Amino acid sequence: MTEQVQQEPTALDTAKLVGAVAVVAGGVAAFYLLAAQPIWLRWLIVLASLAMAGLIGLQSYQGRAFRQFVQSARIELRKVVWPSRQETMQVTLVVFAMVIAMGLFFWGLDWILASLTRWLTGR
Repeated sequence: MTEQVQQEPTALDTAKLVGAVAVVAGGVAAFYLLAAQPIWLRWLIVLASLAMAGLIGLQSYQGRAFRQFVQSARIELRKVVWPSRQETMQVTLVVFAMVIAMGLFFWGLDWILASLTRWLTGR
């Protein structure tokens, strides 16, 4: 039997996250400071800073936890039994029918309440 040891975030993990935020802030600052450069280059710098920040963030405790969550979600997604096309179409038609039925019901209820209000107020 294997047990996983629970780790707690350390100061280094916090520093990594702060560094990731600083990289993004630097990319955004570069976008505005390099106004003389072509727009595609400025956006490339922002995208590169986002990618670098993502890589830095994934190295932290929270990033590893997020990566584990994504892996678990993908495993669960593979376990899902998706409905057939026929089932999907039937359920879609039932939903459309219920939307129409409820729309007619609320239209009728609104008409009755409006008529009752007009009768009570004498209009």
